[in-house]
Amino acid sequence: MTSKAPHSNRRVRGFSRVVGSLRSRRAVPFLVALGVTFFMLFSPGSTVPSGPPNSDKLTHLLMFLVLTVTACHAGFRMGAVLIGIAGYAAVSEVLQAVLPIRRSGSVWDWLADLLGILAGLGIVAAWRAHLGRRA
Repeated sequence: MTSKAPHSNRRVRGFSRVVGSLRSRRAVPFLVALGVTFFMLFSPGSTVPSGPPNSDKLTHLLMFLVLTVTACHAGFRMGAVLIGIAGYAAVSEVLQAVLPIRRSGSVWDWLADLLGILAGLGIVAAWRAHLGRRA
């Protein structure tokens, strides 16, 4: 007789939920946003258009806001979205600093990413509250 740890079932259900979310049509905007952000974050530095000083912070904020809203729309839980996308943001900045793509990682960019994530979660929470009042 074997006994499973009580949390192992939750892991399987959590993984199944992620796979199920990615199979839904609602995941398409998230997957597109993820692809666009990946392309924008890891393109060689020579291909990145320049703009006014620090305008890239607005770009970072908007990229991660869209990524967050689309992840929530795809069915991922807000806590998982916060942790997963914040991790993606941190890893992207580290990789930009160490990969030979003529990019530099920046704590300020990561903070702009986090602001975008928090703004996205705020928008989703407000939208859900609005829908709850209408029902």
